[in-house]
Amino acid sequence: MFIGIRVGGLVKMFKPYGPHLLCLLALHQVLCQDVDKQQIEGPLENKAFSVQEGLPSVPYLYKFTFEPPTVSLRLTGETDGIIQIRPDGVLYLNGSLDWETKKVHTLEIEGLNANGERVKGPFTVLIEVKDINDNPPQFDQQQYFGVVRQNSRPGKIFMYVTASDRDDPSTPHAQLSYSLRQHFPNPYHVMLFQINNVTGAISTTPAGAQYLDPTIVNVFILVVDVYDMAGQSVNAFNSHVDVNVTVLENLWKSPPPVKIKENSTEPHPISISRVQWNYPGVTYHILSEEMSPIKPPFMIDRNGTIYVTQPLDREQKDSYSLSIIVKDDDGDLQLSRAVTLNVTVEDINDNPPVCGKRLTKFEVQENEIVGNLIGVFSATDADQENTLNSRLQYQIVDQTPQIPTENMFRIESGTGTINLFSNALNKQIASNYSLKVKVTDPVFQTLCDVQINVIDINDQIPIFEKSDYGSVILPEDKQVGTVIMEIQATDTDEPFTGSSRIVYAVKAGDPNNSFSIQTDRKTNRGYVIINKTLDFETTPVYDLVINATNPEPLVAGIQYNSSSLTYLKVIVTDVDEPPVFLQPVYTVDKHENVTVGTFITTAGAYDPEGAQVRYALKNNDRNWLQIDPLNGTIYTVAPLDRETESTYLARIVATEQTRASQSSTAQLILHLKDVNDNPPYLVKDYVFFCHPLQGNERAKLEVSDPDESPYVARFSYSLMGGTEILDNWNLSKPDGLHMYISPKNLNLEAKVYDIPICINDRGRPPMEGVVHLKVNLCQCVEERCFVEPEGPRLPTVGMAIGILVAVLVVIGVILGIVFYHLKRKKATQQKVATANAVSPSELKNLT
Repeated sequence: MFIGIRVGGLVKMFKPYGPHLLCLLALHQVLCQDVDKQQIEGPLENKAFSVQEGLPSVPYLYKFTFEPPTVSLRLTGETDGIIQIRPDGVLYLNGSLDWETKKVHTLEIEGLNANGERVKGPFTVLIEVKDINDNPPQFDQQQYFGVVRQNSRPGKIFMYVTASDRDDPSTPHAQLSYSLRQHFPNPYHVMLFQINNVTGAISTTPAGAQYLDPTIVNVFILVVDVYDMAGQSVNAFNSHVDVNVTVLENLWKSPPPVKIKENSTEPHPISISRVQWNYPGVTYHILSEEMSPIKPPFMIDRNGTIYVTQPLDREQKDSYSLSIIVKDDDGDLQLSRAVTLNVTVEDINDNPPVCGKRLTKFEVQENEIVGNLIGVFSATDADQENTLNSRLQYQIVDQTPQIPTENMFRIESGTGTINLFSNALNKQIASNYSLKVKVTDPVFQTLCDVQINVIDINDQIPIFEKSDYGSVILPEDKQVGTVIMEIQATDTDEPFTGSSRIVYAVKAGDPNNSFSIQTDRKTNRGYVIINKTLDFETTPVYDLVINATNPEPLVAGIQYNSSSLTYLKVIVTDVDEPPVFLQPVYTVDKHENVTVGTFITTAGAYDPEGAQVRYALKNNDRNWLQIDPLNGTIYTVAPLDRETESTYLARIVATEQTRASQSSTAQLILHLKDVNDNPPYLVKDYVFFCHPLQGNERAKLEVSDPDESPYVARFSYSLMGGTEILDNWNLSKPDGLHMYISPKNLNLEAKVYDIPICINDRGRPPMEGVVHLKVNLCQCVEERCFVEPEGPRLPTVGMAIGILVAVLVVIGVILGIVFYHLKRKKATQQKVATANAVSPSELKNLT
């Protein structure tokens, strides 16, 4: 007798004794175990078992053992006609249990004597049914309908779909996952809707919030899938449903811009605009986008009407950007994105001109030429720029004193430019003049004060307090910007004027502008500063000649002399520096096929202190190069390959041969130029045709070449392998990187053919190679080669006879072909070239 147990969909047969019984017991522990993993047999007592639903039968669940006076067992309770017990005490199932029908079966078992009387028990037997994933999820509607407004906020839920699963909700079998497969139409080729995979909530994506427009598409059909097993298993069940979504117009829009005249005298508040939400029962709120402590002078009522609450002042603020949001009636939840109202405050002429300074001062030398510029007076107007409201006019209305004449100065009315209008300036008569300048706009006028000081003529030169400031010693690495010396000259002209102000400059001894001099405007003290990095090896000593001049020109007859000159010697001391490369980057182009030992370049570096320099290469990862450590010559020591690395980077290190051993680096960039050193090859060396052939078969073959253009511009192709290949196969329509292969002989047998093809890249020099294309003529299933199931198969008698007949037929065909070819060998050789192409043009392309 055999016992069958289903495992993973297969039924295993065992004899219930010997080693097969051990296998049965092991399978029993896998299929039917209680939580304590008890033995498969035992005395009468309370027991609990777990059984997977859907098993067709379980011939051995448990065996209850008993002793006299018990001679038989009786099983009662929720057996459902499936749970049975044999006379020998074996508890078994003669059918499948269903978790969805009953999750736990409660039974009683009793021991009976020979008279059928209970002598032991009753004992409780519980059989818990374990769920399997045998129910697909189901939507609660056959289709759904929803409505969404245009420009709805991304992620705002506008409807739900709901599905359920009859499997155990405490297991992944009933854990559902929703997904949106697609929607029709899809005019923008992006998903406009999205679904929460857990809740089934549907909302718009950011793209949907941007693109949904009922004037373009007003109805969408969404295909929604639901998977059990939380969507994480390839074995999950799924269902789908159509969701019809109607897009409605959005009334929530930004209102048009508003212009308001400043300083309005009308009664406030004044209605200026209105917004409207899609539904009633909401509240509107204004948020100012400006980070200002002043509350914006605007308000909005429950109807969405916007008011300005007070007169506006353009000079205080010329525009407002109001963000308007809508919330639910409780004012807690914001329903959508904000819309913006832009308010521009229009200008009126309500501001008088303002003097640029309380008192504007200019200077003029007493010998100034008539017509020369003295200065430009300026005023401002807070009204809007580049309008008539802020257009200013200037006029001198008073001059004090009015000597020697009353019109000593002139002001240009449109620009405020003040020029000398008389040559009668004399510091002894009047040392300064006070002008009243009237500044007007179309409505207002303002008087401003201008003072013009008549200054002494520049008839004194600066004189240095020292004619020689000696020397200063500096290391060559002294920081740029360091003050190395303070110098001082004096000028007895009128203080704080252009005649007495001193400008210092290095007149000689500094050809590279390594030093500069700054002047203190209050004290006329000069500060000599390092302007550029010093270099002992280039210039160890500077003999600086410094002069002092005035910004105002000297009067006629007065010249600068040696009193306005001083001397300063700067001695630069040496600091040990690392080697210096003649160039920071060495870029070289070489063909990849240069011979080993080819010269690449020579790196040049020197030590500023004159020490010997040795060279080395770093980051020479492929060890293609080597450098002479003494002279820096770089040459190849291995073959180069552009296809491996087209730009080879290495670092050149120069190290001074001193105790300090300081180093510097330069970059070597070696660009490898291509040569035609790689034959073409097939991107895919396998194709198939369905057998039997129909006559229209053709396969496209793609060719590639590691070399760069122009070598891959156009390939040539030819079949190899003799007449057997040429008679049965054809290459056609090559277009450089592609060609087509097709069978000529429609009676070819089903097998794999090895077809050699010669491909030439027509380079300089040309490279060609023979590639082997595998062509499988096979029986096809669903446009694919049929593959026999794995495993040994023994031929039947009929198959053996068929094989024998086929072998004899093949032998006969081969002998016939041999005799035929021997007879027509010469004629066949003359026609080979013509038979290789289907047309003269193709023959031409293949040569």
